[in-house]
Parts: sequence; structure tokens; C-alpha cells
Amino acid sequence: MSMADTIAPPKLRGAGVIEEIKRANITHVLSVPDQHTSSGLLKPISQDSDFNLIRVCKEDECLGIAAGLTYGEIRSLILIQYTGFLYALNAIRGVACEQKLPICLMIGLLGKEPGVVPTKSSRFGLRIIEPILDVVGIPHVCIDDDRDLPKIAPMIELAWRESKPTAILIGGRPEAK
Repeated sequence: MSMADTIAPPKLRGAGVIEEIKRANITHVLSVPDQHTSSGLLKPISQDSDFNLIRVCKEDECLGIAAGLTYGEIRSLILIQYTGFLYALNAIRGVACEQKLPICLMIGLLGKEPGVVPTKSSRFGLRIIEPILDVVGIPHVCIDDDRDLPKIAPMIELAWRESKPTAILIGGRPEAK
């Protein structure tokens, strides 16, 4: 057995993601449940008294609610899957981009292959996410494991500092513990 066989692959702890969200003063999370983040992020967020969880039926509903919260200087995070991002793209364009609002998107990349950047994924839907974000001018980072956690709070801060939407792509599946 080689040393490479005994080294555990890097993990993404949901608790670490949540710590970073709190560090950026997020108080409200808007979400449609999804397979990629439910057990590691959404369930712990729903049980955390530091957050107000707003569950919606469709992803595009998140945009209007998040926009309203920004007018009250309330920081929110939209937690959706990449398919929901694609579904809500017109609302993202019209509300977040054209109105230049500090709306933070956390997008789960269900099915992303470990160690493969989204643009090189075998899944068409994953390959197009970053190019779409680039076209609409939304800065983004990809979080694959705990080593990437320090990228989260600065991306949220960028949204509020420059009054524009940002996106945090969740490539690794967050673990509950």
C-alpha cells in the first residue's frame, strides 16, 4: 500500500462553511432544499438560532426577498443548486445584476467530480455555470474542501462593499460534521 492510498481525500465540513457565513454577518438564508447541501449545510442552518431560514418553493422567489432584505441592510445568502441557478437566471439578471444589489449566491454543484474544475466536468450543466457567471459579471469562487473556506467571507464582503452580486460555488459535498 502506498502512502497515497492511506491519505484521506480533503473534505468540506458544513460547520466550516457555516462559520465563514457567520463571519460575514449573514443573518438570513433563503433556500430551496437540494441534495448537494441539505444534510451538511441546510439542516444545520435550520437548527442554528443565529440564522433566519426562509424556505421558498422556487429559486427565483429568493431574488425578490433577498433584494428587499438588502434595502434594510440585512445580509442574506441564497442557497440553491446549480439547476436552480439556471432556472432563476432571468431573476438574477433583472434583480441582482441590473439593480446592482449585494446578493450572495451559494450554488451547490451536484455531481461535480472531485478534483475536476467545473468547466471541465463531464456534466454539461456544470460546465456552463462559470461561463454564465462571467458573462453576467458575477464574481465567483469554487469551494471544494476545507482549504477553500477562507474564500467565502471575502466574497460576501465584496458583494456588500461594491454593491453587486457574487457567487460561491460549492463543489465538494458538505459533510454534516
